Amino acid sequence: MLIYKKESYQIIGACMEVHKDLGKGFSEIIYGDALEIEFKNCNINYSREEKFNISYKGNLLPNYYYADFVIDNKIILEIKAISQLTDSHIKQTLNYLAASKLKLSLSTPFTSTTSRKSIPKTMLILPIRFIL
Repeated sequence: MLIYKKESYQIIGACMEVHKDLGKGFSEIIYGDALEIEFKNCNINYSREEKFNISYKGNLLPNYYYADFVIDNKIILEIKAISQLTDSHIKQTLNYLAASKLKLSLSTPFTSTTSRKSIPKTMLILPIRFIL
């Protein structure tokens, strides 16, 4: 069963709308700027570049993880200006979920190699404890 189903569909729909309008070849920051507009137009509650602390053996590390977007304080949205997600992106996102203590991440590649009419293939990523 998919958690946050309604919110996930809204986020994916916003990503598809941005990709449909902008097409390929922009940097992540441009897609993020467009997503902010789309989220506002769709009344989606979000924060951008939200900072999460990382600790190691009880010590707070001096560097942070910044989520591209956090939707409704419960879903991370990572945007990538790449043609497809790799295992490395998935592992990175699982680490982001662990750091944030959130339960769901959506990773969307805004492809730079396919036609303007293609849609981003969003991947839902859950922490291992929710997959087993």
